Amino acid sequence: MATTPAELLLRRSTGTDHIDLSSLFNYCRSHVAGFPQSANLSDFSARKFGHGQSNPTFLLEISSGGTKQSYVLRKKPPGKLLQSAHAVEREYQVLRALGTKTQIPVPKVFCLCTDATVIGTAFYIMEYLEGRIFLDPTLPGIAPQKKSAIYRETAKTLASLHHVDVDAIGLGSYGRRDNYCRRQVDRWGKQYMASTGEGKVERDPKMVDLINWLRSHVPHEDASGETTGLVHGDFRIDNIVFHPTEDRVIGILDWELSTLGNQMCDVAYSCLHYIVDARLDRVGQDKGLEETSIPPGLPSMAEYLAEYCSAAGKPWPTDNWKFYVAFSLFRAAAIFAGIYSRWLMGNASAGDLAQKAGIKFKVVVDAAWLFIERKSVLPEDPPSVKQIYERQRDGRIVETGTLDEGGKFVPNGTVAKLKKRLIKFMENHIYPVENELYKLATSSSRWTIHPVEEKLKDMAKQEGLWNLFIPADSAARARELLFDESQRLSTSGHDLLLGAGLSNLEYGYLCEVMGRSVWAPQVFNCGAPDTGNMEVLLRYGTKDQIVEWLVPLLEGKIRSGFAMTEPKVASSDATNIECSIQREGDSYVINGTKWWTSGAMDPRCKLLIVMGKTDFNAPKHKQQSMILVDIKTPGVRIKRPLTVFGFDDAPHGHAEVVFDNVRVPAKNLLLGEGRGFEIAQGRLGPGRLHHCMRLIGAAERGMQMMAERALQRRVFGRLIAEQGSFQSEIAKCRVDLERTRLLVLEAADQLDCLGNKKARGIIAMAKVAAPAMALHVLDMAMQVHGAAGLSSDTVLAHLWATSRTLRIADGPDEVHLGTIAKLELRKALL
Repeated sequence: MATTPAELLLRRSTGTDHIDLSSLFNYCRSHVAGFPQSANLSDFSARKFGHGQSNPTFLLEISSGGTKQSYVLRKKPPGKLLQSAHAVEREYQVLRALGTKTQIPVPKVFCLCTDATVIGTAFYIMEYLEGRIFLDPTLPGIAPQKKSAIYRETAKTLASLHHVDVDAIGLGSYGRRDNYCRRQVDRWGKQYMASTGEGKVERDPKMVDLINWLRSHVPHEDASGETTGLVHGDFRIDNIVFHPTEDRVIGILDWELSTLGNQMCDVAYSCLHYIVDARLDRVGQDKGLEETSIPPGLPSMAEYLAEYCSAAGKPWPTDNWKFYVAFSLFRAAAIFAGIYSRWLMGNASAGDLAQKAGIKFKVVVDAAWLFIERKSVLPEDPPSVKQIYERQRDGRIVETGTLDEGGKFVPNGTVAKLKKRLIKFMENHIYPVENELYKLATSSSRWTIHPVEEKLKDMAKQEGLWNLFIPADSAARARELLFDESQRLSTSGHDLLLGAGLSNLEYGYLCEVMGRSVWAPQVFNCGAPDTGNMEVLLRYGTKDQIVEWLVPLLEGKIRSGFAMTEPKVASSDATNIECSIQREGDSYVINGTKWWTSGAMDPRCKLLIVMGKTDFNAPKHKQQSMILVDIKTPGVRIKRPLTVFGFDDAPHGHAEVVFDNVRVPAKNLLLGEGRGFEIAQGRLGPGRLHHCMRLIGAAERGMQMMAERALQRRVFGRLIAEQGSFQSEIAKCRVDLERTRLLVLEAADQLDCLGNKKARGIIAMAKVAAPAMALHVLDMAMQVHGAAGLSSDTVLAHLWATSRTLRIADGPDEVHLGTIAKLELRKALL
């Protein structure tokens, strides 16, 4: 489960954390670029982050003109400090060098203040990063594929940091290059001795013995400086900010211990959670992952190390790994001793939590000695990175570390059971009522809901076949935000409403089954555009937005529409859209016309997500924003339903919608002004694949109907199935369908493992291939059915019409082909 930086806020600044807001406000106005000059002190606040045990860190917020800007302040703790500790000046120096001269993901720094008269100690101010922080290294609530991708990205980020040429970026004198480990043992040993002994905390003889062991086992490579480079000093997963939706790092935090030194110490320190659980809020739960079992999707320590060594070009550290881990445990113990000492002196950064550092100190020292006493700590040879990737990629990891039986794209046991139940539900409950649903949809009462549909939805909930599209990480965020709102959910509870925790690949097998009927997706609450809209709210919605709109969508009580396409511009290039979203006080006023707003005709539709421009003068991809609109808001007018080859898709429908001075609360804006493209890209990747998955199902329905018809109808004295031309065509259809299915599954797998951005090429391929394949198969099925295939007596014509729209919807073929071509040419240039 990920945490946002804002969720780490502990309290208002009080006591030893007091900040002179007036003095800081005046300083920011003079020294922070872009700080609102027209803002008032009453609009300025500072709140302390509760995570971290060292330099106090604060979220600064300033409101001006209806917008809010956020910054982060890092300062030295007050009171007497150990020599050379808490050097915020060095943090600022390394962040500035990395941020301006490299591509290493770090927050931008604005200013450094060494004048203690401003707020009492030296401090610096940097940008606030909106993203995800994983406090628990087991990544609870995250799908196995995502876990694997997050750890792989962590290892690669550390390797990139270790590739930095310190001389080229002005950090050549940032620290000594030789004898790093020896000097560090001496430094931390002296700090430990200084914080213990007579009149202080009792000195632990095991810690003293550990210091002596380390001094006598320093690797020879340390003295030569051959492993020297920039080291972070505290590199671990909870000091990293990940992108809000993609599995990529956008910021490395907490550079207090950075210097030049032996980079293997960084790697070992990032592995400590495999050896011991050193979190202060987990007293009594001290075992590392190697003892408690490694969750599916997480690499072993050796596998994580192999990822790093491969990316960094480092040799396998078999000979010296015991020292590096023991050294890292020693340093962690010394840090805990210092935290506990500061708690006794009354200037610990994390309040009462620091009291537990004394307990964890002993745990970590004991863990160091247990590790030293092991006969073997690493395999002789590193695991193959390719083998690691193949083993982890689809979550089919068993406790022995081997794959379940079957090939790469064979559903795992959980998915196979769900698929079997889903197929049974379709055969017993959906196919038998399709004709009845079609009759209402073509009658004069077609814009009403058939009672059988609501009955089927209740049955799907009871069968546990509800909201299966929701990814585990999105569900985890919603579960956390809604924990205090459980009374607002139906009695079925969180687990039912938030899906089965499936990955995109796992859901693909199920979405395909739903695609065999145009009615099925909505029965399982997995129909477009609701799935995409729910995903937007799951990933980007505030708690209030989630409670007001997402919960009833999850429950299936309401439906929604997505309003982006416009009749007067080519909306395949979303920079063309003209709908305006203008800020007026505490509201936004929307003006414009949208069409092909699927779902807006449905009498259950209560919510529209509207994409428009909040700033026509901003950079091209920062003009657009998305906002939530209650469809009953004055000024929203459903102008007319639109038809697709004569089908109006009642009662769902596709509408032309006019927004005439529609005023909605400013709190309805999603994520922030200018973030529309960012949201759209996060929404469209999974949404495009869902369409492709359903198209596979539609084609399978066509194959089945084609074969059954061919085995029943005779022409020229023989069954159609006996005609050579038919046999050739049905065989080609099967080949086309199977290779497209593999492409779609591979795209889903890459989306899980690599994220939306890196998987965009293969998603584009799937989006081009799937409609073309479905049209080919369904056209052949219609041909075999003759005139009946063109009528509404079968589902084929409707399936064909739906498939044809998907050569345009969610981006026309030409856009996706352009993406594929650009990526291919870029590879050639490399």
